[in-house]
Amino acid sequence: MRSVFAVLACLLVFAAPARCEEVDLELVLLADATGSIDDAEISFQRSGYAEAVTNPAVLNAITSNIHGRIAVTYVEWADMFSQDVVVEWTVIDGKASAEEFAARLMEAPRRAYGRNAIGAALLKGKELIDNNTHKGLRRVIDLSADSANNWNGPTIAEARETVVSSGIVINGLAVLCRHCSGRPVAYDLEERFYREIIGGPAAFVVTADSAETFSDAVRKKLILEIAARPGDAEQILKQLARLK
Repeated sequence: MRSVFAVLACLLVFAAPARCEEVDLELVLLADATGSIDDAEISFQRSGYAEAVTNPAVLNAITSNIHGRIAVTYVEWADMFSQDVVVEWTVIDGKASAEEFAARLMEAPRRAYGRNAIGAALLKGKELIDNNTHKGLRRVIDLSADSANNWNGPTIAEARETVVSSGIVINGLAVLCRHCSGRPVAYDLEERFYREIIGGPAAFVVTADSAETFSDAVRKKLILEIAARPGDAEQILKQLARLK
């Protein structure tokens, strides 16, 4: 059924410059912009993703895949009414397109504020995937957060079920530090990500507890998400174990 909707979406935009394009991965990057994240941390998070998406190892993972390109959008989320698409869907197929994505990410102003609404953020990710004009071999929502709380909007359990049942994988980046000083946010945050947030075949969580490990975690996570083929669940988990 989704393939029918994808074709219809492509037909509806036939007069526009954008074309319906097959990609290896449709990836929604959901970055925490809640009250615990100040503007310096917003910039820090964006820098980590900008550096990762332009990293040679990440670009090699992209170009070595079946189609040699992925579609990515970057969203900052807070409460149920505050999810800001910082960078619209962008096809990355090499250094130039990756650098363009990174530049737009770093230039955009912050527009998301509020308390945690992870359920609403996950459903926003699904909406963006359902309504884009790309057709990916895999579809992934990648949520980063320094808390697993959900203060308003749909519950995480409801949202996760809706997302995963549609064939979208949810992966997570648990940020275990405030201002990346090494001070733990919650001793059980990684466990809660596994138990309450991620879902789908080979879903995984990576963690960061310092500035250095944040950049590494983003890079490793993107490589795993990009390099995966459908059905490679066991191989993905083995790769993750080696990277830890």
